[in-house]
Amino acid sequence: MTDRPASWRMPTPKQMEKLAAEAARRPAPPAASPDAPLPAEHWESGLKDPRAEATGAQLRQRRLSEIQRHVLRISCRRCERTVEIQTADAVRLYGGNAVWKDVAQRLLDNTCQQRTGRHEEDGCWPAFETP
Repeated sequence: MTDRPASWRMPTPKQMEKLAAEAARRPAPPAASPDAPLPAEHWESGLKDPRAEATGAQLRQRRLSEIQRHVLRISCRRCERTVEIQTADAVRLYGGNAVWKDVAQRLLDNTCQQRTGRHEEDGCWPAFETP
């Protein structure tokens, strides 16, 4: 902690006048009303974004052969454990026609630490991560 007064952070009155004069000279950007429609460029950029190709639910239902990602990642909401597998290895082990959701559940269940003996509570709870 220093013994400097708080005034060292504030601009002097002369500096404040200078800043106010500069702000008054600059033209104000046009303000769009909240009801104004968004420009077409906004929607086009959103649709062209590669992350907009598939939602999380659509990705879960894809077959392994359809997934373009190099690494697939699944985590457990319960024990916070994360399992990663390369897409090529998953195809080799489970086949190209296997659904990612089923493969992910098997990967978590094979190493699950949360066993209670009750069917409703056993196993991991998958959280599909998207990079």
